[in-house]
Amino acid sequence: MSRTVTIEPVTRIEGHARITLQLGDAGEVEDAKFHLTQFRGFEKFCEGRPYREMPALTARTCGICPVSHVLASNKACDHLLSVSIPPTGEKLRRIINLAQLTQSHALSFFHLSSPDLLLGWDSDPVSRNIFGVMRQDPALAKDGIRLRQIGQTIIETLGGKKIHPTWVVPGGVSEPLTQEKRDAMLKLIPEGLEIAKRTYAFFKTLVPKFKDEANHFGSQPTMFLSLVSPKGHLEHYDGFLRLKDAQGRILEDMVPPHEYERLIGEAVEDFSYMKFPYYKPHGYPNGIYRVGPLARLNNVDACGTPYADVALAEFHMLQESGPIASSFHYHYARLVEIIYALEMMERLLKDPTILDARVRARARSNRYEGIGVAEAPRGILMHHYRIDDEGLITWVNLIIATGHNNLAMNQSIRQVADAYVDGNNLQEGMLNRVEAVIRCFDPCLSCASHAFGEMPLAIELKDATGRVVDTLRRG
Repeated sequence: MSRTVTIEPVTRIEGHARITLQLGDAGEVEDAKFHLTQFRGFEKFCEGRPYREMPALTARTCGICPVSHVLASNKACDHLLSVSIPPTGEKLRRIINLAQLTQSHALSFFHLSSPDLLLGWDSDPVSRNIFGVMRQDPALAKDGIRLRQIGQTIIETLGGKKIHPTWVVPGGVSEPLTQEKRDAMLKLIPEGLEIAKRTYAFFKTLVPKFKDEANHFGSQPTMFLSLVSPKGHLEHYDGFLRLKDAQGRILEDMVPPHEYERLIGEAVEDFSYMKFPYYKPHGYPNGIYRVGPLARLNNVDACGTPYADVALAEFHMLQESGPIASSFHYHYARLVEIIYALEMMERLLKDPTILDARVRARARSNRYEGIGVAEAPRGILMHHYRIDDEGLITWVNLIIATGHNNLAMNQSIRQVADAYVDGNNLQEGMLNRVEAVIRCFDPCLSCASHAFGEMPLAIELKDATGRVVDTLRRG
């Protein structure tokens, strides 16, 4: 008799979700699904609001990556205004985006994923958390907390507060940078960079211990989508769309972000409130692709900063050829990007024009449609608005980074379940590996589902008739 395993809630992720594993008569995994069970509907309740409210409204989608929404939303408003941002305003926007990437990646690696890597997949779930890491390796835990603090402090210095800053506005930023604030931020960079390099060196020693997980954690062939600079370098704020296939061939390149609808379609399924974006030319669901740090490093020709470029070269040595396929290596890519972010913030803060007073362009709306695209820590983020003659929102579409990865996450839990779950001898460590592959993607489910309330996760075990025979639930 077949059974269904339910894991609910999925733990150490940003948001609530449930995983169901359908087992056959012999206990083998027949199907696996990742469910987002809650709904918020940001696109609908923004209708009728003035477009200038959109950055503040959509930032409330998330408390982890509000800066990403503020930037994508303001870029959509820039498009509505038809203005060019003053160069210094753009540099300041880049700095706050990189500060958020630093704190968010630190949260993902140190707080959410390092307990598995340091304490083991089968360790006691009661201690498999950041407090367990503090007991096992206090220095590593301290580094994680400090690195995240550095990123948040830079956000607060620029934006006035750590969460939901309103300093980025349509046309640029609301006020220029002072020398005092510039010097205060520059003092933080060397310490952050030392922590990032130390953690990267430590993680490289761990990677050989997880060869089996690297082989089974979401290593299915997919395409990769990200922004790149005009030179093909790592880009988080602007640039062009690049899409590579699983063999590393460039399928789309230097596509202006406002042409995203030519590439990206969106499907829905009845088991989740998260959308399923796909590459239109390949259709649904064959148009599966991944976004985020793994995709960004697979797509770029170079990072463009000294130490990050060395780390990028080492990243490509994880595999003999082609794009790095395993989603386990999202962790590796995340650490490379932290190094890049700190190096690039230092470069921008030392730019002789960074204290320029011209940081904002002003205009009224000059278009009926605006599109803003930026790289959030978890991947590419798209805001698309339409307005009427009064400047009121008539239509909104948000394609969230985590949503882009939805197809890949569903395939990944099936791959991990096939490799590790024995329905005749179900153990907690097996189910933790199923959760862990989701954590590799660092999903932000509040953004992706626009869900209200709490964010737990569950795994269900069902029999052949669909009857739930076992459930693992946390949170």
